[in-house]
Amino acid sequence: VQLQASGGGSVQAGGSLRLSCAASGLTFSTYVMAWFRQAPGKEREVVARISSSGGGTYYAGSVKGRFTISRDNAKNTAYLQMNSLKPEDTAVYYCAASRIYSAALGAYDYWGQGTLVTVSS
Repeated sequence: VQLQASGGGSVQAGGSLRLSCAASGLTFSTYVMAWFRQAPGKEREVVARISSSGGGTYYAGSVKGRFTISRDNAKNTAYLQMNSLKPEDTAVYYCAASRIYSAALGAYDYWGQGTLVTVSS
């Protein structure tokens, strides 16, 4: 199983980025997908997750209204559209796959390698 995250980069505050997570080696349409992030010196936290069908989503309060998670099961890819970025969004972003609709790190079976997002003020 591989999850390949991409799309990170450096932007100014107020800018946008779109992260992608391309999955292979698993039946993508049966897995919950999530994006987590980890800032320097902080614990990894869930940013957003989406049900296997795409019909259900969850967002952390800090990103609600600014970030949108989506998936294309035909392309085995999940996305995170990030708008109105803030310096506090700076972190390494990880995509992850789980059989369970959960925010717990331990529920996720597979993880991508992470992609760095840097937001400058």
